[in-house]
Amino acid sequence: MPNIASAKKNMRKSRAAQARNRAQRSALRTALKKAKAEGASAEVRTMATALLDRAARKGLIHKNAAARQKSRMAKRAAAAAA
Repeated sequence: MPNIASAKKNMRKSRAAQARNRAQRSALRTALKKAKAEGASAEVRTMATALLDRAARKGLIHKNAAARQKSRMAKRAAAAAA
């Protein structure tokens, strides 16, 4: 345990950020799983795309990882429509 006040505050901040990141990553993974499912609606895919964009913007995932996921999702949707 830290003794210095600023170190204590930094630990509180990092724990809060860790919990926030874990929740957002979990929500993102759930949305991606739903979007990749057979017969996923366009609304579900749009929501997953928005979550990917937000995660990349906030630094939760790398921007290229978000682009890759969106590309694969779009390719899967186009194949299902054809």
